[in-house]
Amino acid sequence: MSERISGQPIDWCWIPIDRKTLASLSRKSNLLGALQTLGFLAILGCTGSAAYYSGGHWPWYLTIVLLFLHGTCWAFLSNAFHEFSHGTVFASRFLNRLLLYLVSFLSWNNPTLFWASHTEHHRFTLYPTDDLEVSLYARPTVRAYLKIAFINPVGFLRTLRMTLRHAFGRIEGDWEERLFPHHKVEQRRQLSRWACLLLTGHGTLVAGALYFHLLMLPVVVTVAPFYGRAIQWLCNESQHTGLPGNVPDFRLCSRTIYLNPVLQFLYWHMNYHTDHHFFAAVPCYRLGRLHRAIKDSLPPSPRGLLATWRQIGATIARQKLQPGYQYFAPLPAEKGGR
Repeated sequence: MSERISGQPIDWCWIPIDRKTLASLSRKSNLLGALQTLGFLAILGCTGSAAYYSGGHWPWYLTIVLLFLHGTCWAFLSNAFHEFSHGTVFASRFLNRLLLYLVSFLSWNNPTLFWASHTEHHRFTLYPTDDLEVSLYARPTVRAYLKIAFINPVGFLRTLRMTLRHAFGRIEGDWEERLFPHHKVEQRRQLSRWACLLLTGHGTLVAGALYFHLLMLPVVVTVAPFYGRAIQWLCNESQHTGLPGNVPDFRLCSRTIYLNPVLQFLYWHMNYHTDHHFFAAVPCYRLGRLHRAIKDSLPPSPRGLLATWRQIGATIARQKLQPGYQYFAPLPAEKGGR
């Protein structure tokens, strides 16, 4: 592949799909969006209520189990945040924005930072240094996984420090400087305003909980993103880990996997990740139909997290022995095109 000037568009490989079919699949639905959103939030409400009640009425060990279950579900708010950032969940722009702000607050995410980064991720997927949202060179380890899978105080402190820094308008690091150069004054202000809102909102919640002796409230809301991430991490990190960079084909640098219906629902259907990269305007609840429409043009998809991580583990193990090795998924010879 010829040398590329940083930031220039990539001639991505494309796959065929009927225009009418794509138009139908790209249609947003308030009803389907509500079913996905309200169903997901209802699950969080149930797990949070159970853990909250258990904290004052049931044995401590049952409370720990219920908190882990709650954190396991709460972790997928990051995927809800991703979907609302794309603005494809509801046909109503107002509902998309309203829910974006809600899930951003609950998951400690900054929509201004994420969208600036995620736009580059979609444009330059696994092309360093144009895509630094996902590290091409990241090699997950069991030790690193265990540090965040159950309780992640380091992640909380790191998020708190970054939010404080953004609240004071401080931009640090090459990636942030590229996303928010000095001339993007309004974007920097938006980044700072949301960081201030996060700190003020969660600070008020914690202070109110202490004053009214509702000590479990911040545990099931404010710090919920920082425990119980074991399953969500396995789902999220499967999207690109172990795949080659600098290739203009989403079938090679993204991974679709099959999950059971419950986990797929919690994951906001992002297991169809290759499909999402090809057609990012398709709402998450239609990605299954999209996948069936283009399946013959895609490589085989592993079934379940165990099969997926066996594939990733084999790639990482081989790269330790052969540093230049890259895993290229088998592509249908007669499918695809530019």
